[in-house]
Amino acid sequence: MPGRPYSRRHGNDVTVERDLEQFLGVAHGHKTWLAGVLALGALLYWVSEFHPTAMPVWAPWDFSWLEYLATALALVWFLRGLARTPTQARLSTGRRVAFLLGIIALYAVTQTRFDYMAQHMFFMNRIQHVVMHHIGPFLIALGCAGKTINQGMPRWLRQLLARRPVESVIRVLQQPALAAFLFVGLFYFWLIPPIHFRAMIDHRLYAVMNWSMVLDGILFWSLVLDPRPKPPARISFGTRIALSIGVMFPQIILGALITFSTRDLYPFYDLCGRLFPSIGALEDQLIGGIVIWIPPSMMSVIGALVVLRAFQVYDESTPEEPTHDIPASLTVG
Repeated sequence: MPGRPYSRRHGNDVTVERDLEQFLGVAHGHKTWLAGVLALGALLYWVSEFHPTAMPVWAPWDFSWLEYLATALALVWFLRGLARTPTQARLSTGRRVAFLLGIIALYAVTQTRFDYMAQHMFFMNRIQHVVMHHIGPFLIALGCAGKTINQGMPRWLRQLLARRPVESVIRVLQQPALAAFLFVGLFYFWLIPPIHFRAMIDHRLYAVMNWSMVLDGILFWSLVLDPRPKPPARISFGTRIALSIGVMFPQIILGALITFSTRDLYPFYDLCGRLFPSIGALEDQLIGGIVIWIPPSMMSVIGALVVLRAFQVYDESTPEEPTHDIPASLTVG
């Protein structure tokens, strides 16, 4: 076929790559995909607003343009970036799967009916935040998809993100001490009983709470799980392990305090009506405390093991310095 590259050895690979590029609209610019994303969003909004009972289980139960666009554009830019990246330079299958699972996990707890459940049971709310702050961002960071997404973005956005003010803000937020403080501090902050109550009754503050969890989680885990040595990574392997383990202990303490509390710290869930009436306030709180206690601790340990493995791979790939044996004649008196 005219205009289609072909090689005797890799003809099929080249053809598939070209078909992928055409399917993703790489050759036709970004507008086609953007129009498709907006059209799908408008359809989901219309069905969610006027025919909510017709929404499938995977669809948004309470449509949010911001959350929808964040998910859809991340996926579109990721796929476009893959199409623009030479085959040999693309992410491994494992990293692609990790990134996609992270995006799906965040979508599931923020846009589906799970969000409704998180507003009516404390322990479900804690599961939601563990996914938003730990599991989802962990998988996204493990995917190392930043460069791929950057390749799929429109040029003006790439140039905006590459500007010094943006890089400076990210660099400050990823200073090890500040990153650890924010990671633990935000988790504590939104669980201060009066603040938590306020966030649950104010939809704007509720959105701020959830977005702060997701963004801070991505900033923290992308700092810790960077597989590269320093430089170009911002911190050393040892510091990354220390960060991953260091944030574990304050979360264990918080989980234990809530688990063993003998009074209802979060009355909002009684006021709004619990999804499972058979689970009382203290039982709900006990389960929620365990969710705060155990899964985040496991993620910290897994994170440290991932960093340790990255260090092992780097160490094995670094050539050893040659040693020069001293001639025996020089050692004999």
